[in-house]
Amino acid sequence: MNKAANNRIPTDWNGAIMQKRIAGRYAAERRFKAMGFVAVALSTLFLAFLLFTMLGQGVRGFQRTEIAVDFDFPTLTSGATAASITGANAEGALNSMDLPGIIELAMSQQYGDKGGELLTSAAVANVRQMLLADPQLISGKQRLWLPVDSRLDVAYKRKGEPAAEKTVETLSQNDVLRTGFNWTFLTGADATDPSAVGIWAAFKGSLMTMAITLLLAFPVGVFAALYLEEYAPKNKLTDMIEVSINNLAAVPSIIFGLLGLAVFLTMFGMPRSSALVGGLTLALMTMPVIVIAGRNAVKSVPPSIREAALGIGASPVQVVFHHVLPLALPGILTGTIIGMARALGETAPLLMIGMRAFIPTAPQGFTDAATALPVQIYLWSDEVNQGFVEKTSAAIIVLLIFLLGMNALAIYLRNRFETRW
Repeated sequence: MNKAANNRIPTDWNGAIMQKRIAGRYAAERRFKAMGFVAVALSTLFLAFLLFTMLGQGVRGFQRTEIAVDFDFPTLTSGATAASITGANAEGALNSMDLPGIIELAMSQQYGDKGGELLTSAAVANVRQMLLADPQLISGKQRLWLPVDSRLDVAYKRKGEPAAEKTVETLSQNDVLRTGFNWTFLTGADATDPSAVGIWAAFKGSLMTMAITLLLAFPVGVFAALYLEEYAPKNKLTDMIEVSINNLAAVPSIIFGLLGLAVFLTMFGMPRSSALVGGLTLALMTMPVIVIAGRNAVKSVPPSIREAALGIGASPVQVVFHHVLPLALPGILTGTIIGMARALGETAPLLMIGMRAFIPTAPQGFTDAATALPVQIYLWSDEVNQGFVEKTSAAIIVLLIFLLGMNALAIYLRNRFETRW
C-alpha cells in the first residue's frame, strides 16, 4: 500500500483538466453570487412596490377635501353671544342652538336646496369644536372650511363618479374647495362615512392589547425558559413539554382564537371584544416564541460564566439571575420582538373573540369594547365605498409606523442591555 502511495502521480494544477475544473468552480461561484443578487434585488423591488403603493394611496387618506361655508352667526343663531357658549354650560348651549339646522340653512343659502348634501356627517362636530375653541366666532360673519362628502372627496383627489366630478368641477371654478390635513383621521373612531372615520380608537385598542400581551407573555416566557434550561430534570416529562412548546409555536393563529373563545369568553365569561381578552389570547400565541428564543439565549451563555460564579460562592439562583439572565437578555428581547411583531399583525384570533365590532368611540378601559388596527384595516378593505380605499392604505401606514416604533424601542433595549464577554 505504501508502494502504491509512493507511485501516485501528483496533481497537475496547470493541466487542461484541472484548469477546466477550476474554471467551472469559479463559474459556479459567479452564478451563486448572481442568484443572490437577483434574490436581494427582487425582495427590494417587491418591498419598494409595496411601500410605493401604500404611500401613493395612503397619503391621500391623511388629507380631506374642504368646502368654504359662509356663516352669518348673529342671524342664524338669533343673536347668540360668545359669553353664552363659554364656561361649563358651553356644550349644552351649543346643543340648544341646533347646529345641524344652522349648517343646513347656511349651505342652502350658499349652494342651493341640496347644499347640505355636499357636507359629510362630521361637519357638525367640526363646527362645534371650532366654536368651543374660539367662542368669538359666533359674534359675526365667518367663513369656515368644512369636510365634504366622501363622493366629492374622492372626485377631487382622483377620478370618481361622473356626477361628483361635475359638481367638483363647478365648485373648483368658484374657488371654494381646498385640501387640508385630516386631523379627524388621527383623533376619531370608526364611522359609516369614510370622510368621518378615524384610526385613534383602533390604535388605542392595539396599544392596550399589546400591553396585556407583553405583561403576560414576557415574564412567563422568560421564567419558563430559565426553568427548562437551568433547573428542570432531563426526563420524558420535560422532553414532552419541550416538544409541545415547539409545536405550539407553529400552530395557526386562528386556533388560539378558538381557544380564547372557548376559555376566556365561554368558560370564564370575560367581556367580549375587550382588549383584555385580546391580550390574553395573543399572549398564548406569543409565549412559545419567547420560550424558544429564551432557551436558546440562555443556552448560548458560556458554562465558564456559571462555573466562575459558583466558584466564588454564588448560589444557583444568584448565578442565574445575576449572571446568566443579564447575558441572555439581548437574545430574549430578540425573540420578544419577533413574537410581538407577529401578534401586532394578527387578525384571525381577534376576529374569533369578537373584536370586529363597530366601535364608534375609543375604549376607556381594558374591559371596554375595542378593536385593533389589523381588524380595522380588514373591515375597511371589505367596504364598497371608494373612500375607504385610501383610508385602508393610510391605516396600513399607521400600523407599519406602530410596528417600526415598537421594534425600534425593543432593539434599543436589547442593545442597552447587551454585554460582551
